[in-house]
Amino acid sequence: MSTYDTDFHDWIQQQSALLKSGQLAQLDVANLIEELDSMSARERRELINRLAVLLAHLLKWQYQPERRCTSWRLTINEQRRQLALLLDDSPSLAQRLPEFLARAYDHGSRAALEETGFFKSPFPAQCAYAMAEIMDEGYWPDSPPT
Repeated sequence: MSTYDTDFHDWIQQQSALLKSGQLAQLDVANLIEELDSMSARERRELINRLAVLLAHLLKWQYQPERRCTSWRLTINEQRRQLALLLDDSPSLAQRLPEFLARAYDHGSRAALEETGFFKSPFPAQCAYAMAEIMDEGYWPDSPPT
């Protein structure tokens, strides 16, 4: 009987031991597949979330230059570092960055709108930053276009 539903940690240890010993027929394949798919989805969600936070802060930096602060700068830099680490660990995610960027920008621009208190969004409908700029620790967007 699988301990998947009753003791997840024990189930993981069992599956690991079975893999190490080559007892593949004993594996809980259905639940292993579910967990692997879930792990992949978590990686994608983390990338999109970190990218959204970064984009929100870049938008605030650009569109509210009078409110720029150390906290925003630190958040931008930390998100850039964490994204770089995530992409180093899972380089295949980089292939899907255009798709993720669009989703992250939607979330990030909405968050920035809520945080800035603007009545109407001054932000572009689509991300105006290139991925290289977003990830470049030397890139800091100027004031908004007039």
